[in-house]
Amino acid sequence: MVQRGNNRMPCFLDDEDRQRYLQCLHQGLLRYGCELHAYVLMSNHVHLLMTPSAAGAVSRMMQTFARNYAGLFHGRHGRSGTLWEGRRRMRSCWRWATTRQIGRPPTAHCLPRC
Repeated sequence: MVQRGNNRMPCFLDDEDRQRYLQCLHQGLLRYGCELHAYVLMSNHVHLLMTPSAAGAVSRMMQTFARNYAGLFHGRHGRSGTLWEGRRRMRSCWRWATTRQIGRPPTAHCLPRC
């Protein structure tokens, strides 16, 4: 799954933002029963490899936790408006190949088409 900052603007300004994002993600994973296999946080987007526990679990989890993180981000940085760009892009993927790609350094980061 790919989640981009609106207009490709940064969605993380420092390590505290990244930590807050991961905390919101963890809470969402627990609440909706999704399993996270791999992730990478870039300055303006995120790649997540997850397995849902039930149909629609990933969508519900992403909607809730993305809204929670956006509120924290805006409150901390005195901003408002849309943090995330449109809908998230989700595809079914081969877990092993995608995990290998997500684990590569950002300079070589290129996810395979799924």
